Amino acid sequence: MKRLVSTLFVMAGALLFAAPAFAASVVAGIPGDCWPEIGSLAGLGVVGFGLIINQASLSAIYKAFSTIFQGAFDGVKPMYERVAIVVPSTVRATTYAWLGAFPKMREWVGERQIKNLSAHEYTITNKDWESTVEVDRNDIMDDAVGVYNPIFAELGRTAAIHPDELVFSLLASGFAATCYDGQYFFDTDHPVGDGTVSNTGGGGGTAWFLLDTTKAIKPLVFQNRKEIEFVAKDNPTDEQVFMKKKYIYGIDRRDNAGFGLWQLAFGSKDTLNTANYAAAREAMLAFKDDETKPLGITPNLLVVPPSLEKEAREILLAERLASGATNVYKDTAELLVVPWL
Repeated sequence: MKRLVSTLFVMAGALLFAAPAFAASVVAGIPGDCWPEIGSLAGLGVVGFGLIINQASLSAIYKAFSTIFQGAFDGVKPMYERVAIVVPSTVRATTYAWLGAFPKMREWVGERQIKNLSAHEYTITNKDWESTVEVDRNDIMDDAVGVYNPIFAELGRTAAIHPDELVFSLLASGFAATCYDGQYFFDTDHPVGDGTVSNTGGGGGTAWFLLDTTKAIKPLVFQNRKEIEFVAKDNPTDEQVFMKKKYIYGIDRRDNAGFGLWQLAFGSKDTLNTANYAAAREAMLAFKDDETKPLGITPNLLVVPPSLEKEAREILLAERLASGATNVYKDTAELLVVPWL
C-alpha cells in the first residue's frame, strides 16, 4: 500500500513539472493559419498556468495580428487613383522632365519636330512613413492580447488611406505650392506660348476642384517607392522586451505625391454655384497648347469637401434649378466627396 501511494505521488509530481513542456508541444503543433484573429490564446499555453511565451506562440500572435491588419487594409476603397497617376520609383528622387509636353499629331512635312522634354523639370523626393504599436508582455502571458485587435484593424485602415491623405492634401495646397512651370498649381498666369492662362476662379471661401481624369496623365502624381510592410520586433532577446517587457509591431512604406499637369485641373475658392461651375468648365474646355491648338480637355470630376456636397449635388444631379429652369449641367461630371480637403 505504501509503495502504491509513493508511486502516485511520483506520477503527480512528474505531471506537474511536465505541464510546461506539454504546453510547448501543443503550441508547436498548431499551424499559424489556425489563428486568423486573436480572441483567446488559451490553446497556445497551459491551461491553468498562463501562456508560455516561445517562438511558436509569438509566431502565431504575429500571424494573427498581421491577418487582422491585412483584412482591414483590404476593406478600404481608396480614392487617390481617381485623380493621380501611380508611378513606381526605384530611386530616392525622380525627376519628371516630360511634364508640360502634350504629345499631338502633326502633318509630317520635312524633318520630325522633336519635343524638348527637358524644358521643364519637376522632382518628387520619396519620404519615409511609419506607424508603430507596442504590446505588453504581461498581456501575452495573461492571454489578454485580444484587446489589441481593434488597434491592428485601425492600423490597417490607416495604412490604406495614407495615399488618399497624401494626394488630396496636396491638391488642397495647390493654391500656394508650385508645379513644373514654377507657378502655383492653381494660378492666374501660367505661361503658355506668348501669353498666360488661368486655372483658378479666385475667391476666399472653401475650395472646390474640377478635374479632367480621362487622360493617361492625371492632375496629380503618386510616386510609390516601397509598398506597405507589416513588421515585428518580437524576439525575447530584443532590448525593448528585455528592458521594458514590450513587443513592437509596426508598418512602414516609402512614397510621396506631386503635381502633374495643371491643365487638367481648375481650383476655386469662389462660391460653388451653377454660374461658377459653368465658368470653370468653359475655361478648361478652352485650354490650348503653346501652338494655340486646343488640348481637348474634358472636365469630368468635381471634387469637393463634405461641407460642399449639397451644393455639388444640386449642380450635378438636380433635374431643375431653383428657378424651375432645366439644369443643363446635370450629369456633366461625376462627384467625389473627399474628407481630406
